[in-house]
Amino acid sequence: MKMFVSIIICFVIIGCSGNKKDEVNNMLEKKIKQFAEVKVKYDETLLNEREKMVVKNLYEAAKLIDELFLEQAYSKNHELKNKLATSANTEDKTVLKYFNIMFGPFDRLDGSKPFYGTDTKPLGANFYPADMKKDEFENWIKNNPGDEKSFTSEFTIIKRDGAKLATVPYSEYYKEKLTKIAGLLNQAAEYSDNASLKKYLITRAKAFLSNDYYESDMAWMDVKDSKIEVVIGPYEVYEDALFNYKASFECFLTLVDPVESQKLKTFAKYLKDIENNLPIPQEYKNFTRGSESPIAVVQEIFNAGDCKAGVQTLAFNLPNDERVRKAKGSKKVMLKNIHEAKFEKILKPIAELVLDSEQLKYVTFDGFFNHTLMHEISHGVGPAFVKTGGKEIEVKKTLKETSSSIEECKADILGMFNNIFMINKKVYPQSFDKETWVTFLAGVFRTVRFGIGEAHSDGTAIIYNYLLEKGAYEFNEAKGTVKVNFDKIYKAVTDLANIILMIEAKGDYEGAKKILADYAKETPSMKVLREKLTSLPVDIKPVFHIETGK
Repeated sequence: MKMFVSIIICFVIIGCSGNKKDEVNNMLEKKIKQFAEVKVKYDETLLNEREKMVVKNLYEAAKLIDELFLEQAYSKNHELKNKLATSANTEDKTVLKYFNIMFGPFDRLDGSKPFYGTDTKPLGANFYPADMKKDEFENWIKNNPGDEKSFTSEFTIIKRDGAKLATVPYSEYYKEKLTKIAGLLNQAAEYSDNASLKKYLITRAKAFLSNDYYESDMAWMDVKDSKIEVVIGPYEVYEDALFNYKASFECFLTLVDPVESQKLKTFAKYLKDIENNLPIPQEYKNFTRGSESPIAVVQEIFNAGDCKAGVQTLAFNLPNDERVRKAKGSKKVMLKNIHEAKFEKILKPIAELVLDSEQLKYVTFDGFFNHTLMHEISHGVGPAFVKTGGKEIEVKKTLKETSSSIEECKADILGMFNNIFMINKKVYPQSFDKETWVTFLAGVFRTVRFGIGEAHSDGTAIIYNYLLEKGAYEFNEAKGTVKVNFDKIYKAVTDLANIILMIEAKGDYEGAKKILADYAKETPSMKVLREKLTSLPVDIKPVFHIETGK
């Protein structure tokens, strides 16, 4: 890697010989080929003319979300993108292709190392002053306790004001683009004949200008009987690797698959049963979250912002506001066409290289799709608040920068645990247990190929290494394959679920750091198996029909 960085420095800063330019270009072409292009289509015939205008306006709004997230990810992104886009050098055109996939000059598949230029990506992205350290932020709050709420808000930027730190609301900092987006949402609302969708679009437009997203999150939960499923706004906090406080802008513009969605409504009936079945003491179970928890299966029309950068999202579980979850639960949205593409292009080829051949028959699309479904459902169960000093604090705030990794681990381990519960409830056939276990194991290597150090891969690595240690996974060094031990897997999964849930229940920051240090790493067997996958695509690159018309 050091050689690669030195070549990039040569290329970008001082120019270099034709041979080195070719070497740089070849390296970047290989990186681009890690993403298998997939045409993403949707059935326009399901929409009438007014609904098509709704989609058109939302698509225009989503393109502005791409620009917003580019700014959030790195302060120099727009400057660098313009430089690459206007360059006459063919090499820069190649750099631009990978830049667009990564939303910046840092490789999200390689620990955010620079592939263009020499800068290091700030842990706090562009949410904080680039030179601000964690202790400066924490000391400021300690000395100015009245600032804690605004400083830790998901929707503020931290700036320097002379020698002081100060907050700027998103509504002010991004005012120009947010005003345009709000206008497009209001235009979309004018064409919508669905009252609940219309309400969401109007209230979300107001939220972009007021910086208060609660009412519109509640309205999104109430969207009913709409062919168009859209969510747009600041949600996930993964980009803020400093504290996991600041939310990134994203958009999913989708079309509901009515047949599949109807099938999956069954699961919403079991939320309280799932909570009651969690392997933790009763006092830590959370029965106060809302139980509406709608589930939708959709075809993605377009995505934008945080969810588009690097690896593509398979499903989402929103909103993240615990006040909304307490009142109404959360909505799970499954992107079926993205699942289908990833299963065929990524997961099946991985399974053929890493799994024991006798267990390949258990790798199925249902195993893949249903795990993602239960992963998203599992985000909405378990402890949400920790009682500290006489008040309730959100788990994610007590766990700080570890919170996203621990939460993703929870959702994955409970994804398996809860699918077995569904078998016991006779929602799935008994034979589905092996599909659950083996398909997830193959999926481990779809995730850890992105590198350890990102929330999803950290969580998956914890599971793989813990289950391997307990004998639930068995690595065959001679064959270079891994398999599930069906006799040991359920107990090991249950034990790990207990550990992770209790870390969240107690807000155990030190415990979270310890399990990450012990298990969220590339172990020898993982390295052997991961290295077998170098010839395969890492993920997909969607080419949206709405953009190309093809």
